[in-house]
Amino acid sequence: MRGFLGMGPQQVATFDQFLVRAVSRQPQGSHDVFFRRLSSSATKSKLWFGIAGAMATIPGKPRRAAVHGLLSLAVASGVTNLVFKTLLPRRRPHPDILPAFRFVNPQPSSSSMPSGHSASAVAFAVGAGMVSPALGAALVPVAAGVAYSRVHTGAHWPTDVVLGSAIGVGAALLTRSWWPARPAEPSPRRTPAEAPAIADGEGLAIAVNVLGGSYTPETSELLLKIFPKAYIHEIGEDKDVAAEMDAAATRTGTVALGVWGGDGTVGAAAAAAVEHSLPLLVLPGGTLNHFARDLGTSSIDDAIDAVTHGHAASVDLGHVVVQRGLPDSPETLELAMLNTASIGLYPNLVRRRERLELALGKPLAGVLASLRTFATSSPTTLLVDGVKHTLWILYMGRGRFYPSDHAPLRRPVLDDGVFDLRMITADEPFARARLLWSVLTGTVASSKVTHLTEATRVVVEAIGEPLVLAVDGEPKPGVRSAEFIVRPQQLTVYSALPVAG
Repeated sequence: MRGFLGMGPQQVATFDQFLVRAVSRQPQGSHDVFFRRLSSSATKSKLWFGIAGAMATIPGKPRRAAVHGLLSLAVASGVTNLVFKTLLPRRRPHPDILPAFRFVNPQPSSSSMPSGHSASAVAFAVGAGMVSPALGAALVPVAAGVAYSRVHTGAHWPTDVVLGSAIGVGAALLTRSWWPARPAEPSPRRTPAEAPAIADGEGLAIAVNVLGGSYTPETSELLLKIFPKAYIHEIGEDKDVAAEMDAAATRTGTVALGVWGGDGTVGAAAAAAVEHSLPLLVLPGGTLNHFARDLGTSSIDDAIDAVTHGHAASVDLGHVVVQRGLPDSPETLELAMLNTASIGLYPNLVRRRERLELALGKPLAGVLASLRTFATSSPTTLLVDGVKHTLWILYMGRGRFYPSDHAPLRRPVLDDGVFDLRMITADEPFARARLLWSVLTGTVASSKVTHLTEATRVVVEAIGEPLVLAVDGEPKPGVRSAEFIVRPQQLTVYSALPVAG
């Protein structure tokens, strides 16, 4: 303990005994029961977990403050119990130094220095206060009460509490950049476009993929009830989806193309709509309908409202040229990209997250899914715009997605003219450890293994074994290379969200 506040061991002991005797001279009263119960409630951080649970019920700053407070508490508790209590062994105050009615019984058996209760209390209060100063101010008296209770009940010497409190402050400062508040997202915005208002379905050709996730034999009947004059074209299991979309789009009298299916089916419909200069109506008929969600037509009622009133917007389209197959028998595919493309572990991560998020919520589900995915998988080596990378994930969003990490969820603007390119690489030393640490601390976006850029053209090439490329959730195996190009405002689509020029 030499050097503690500039005092030697004997001076520290004299100072501690002086303060404890001052506490012992206080008259007995109800405050003794209060501090004993307060001290007990903070044992194993029960008090702070309870407060954090209450704060977490309020979205926004209170919830983030609870998370940050618990992160700070975890660091403070670990450092105190695993490091300082081992390095600084010290006996607890002797029972004869305080009145029997005030002394805690049984007394803890671990080292007295530093106070773990104080470290955890101060860490939680300061950590939460970094996110919400108002909540931090409210928590400081509680934390101070817990710290003092350890002296009042004879569990610690005053200098134990001082050192523990300092550790708590240090732990909170150490975690100040963990799980940062996400930057504000732009409000949803659409660029208005001309499209006919269709109330009864006249001139509307709807292509229905029978393999869509929500398809039933009654789907076409339901659509005919909604749009009695529409042409309903079912695409069977063994049919070429792109050719069937083209057939529906070129039918005589067609003024708008509708599609019922998942994002892969919608991509084929978008290509046909652009080819034949038709507006597209997206009906949410697939297992996943990310594009419909971003358009504001994630329910059938929203889609009906948009087409009935002629609310439409111009959106960007990604054009993907894929070269695959053997060098002596190459195959070229041209695909429309509405949402995302990825190589590596991103599809596995998303599947794991979606299985967990109903029970755990998206943030925790994302953390657990990421830890499982990155801890057990191997990276892929390839060329991106001619530069060699070893990476776990190459993710490309058609438009800027939010948040800016490895698991984006939302896209408020559909015509910003860019690809959102994100690479989680394994090129750096200790890359896996860095990645797992950044997942735990919510700092993936700022980690050195994360590379965030924007582009209007990207070329990806395989090195050695061909790649599996997923475009809008549809895997394309055997890929040798892929070129991605943004085509600004090429697609007109019915949108239920407000539009702004």
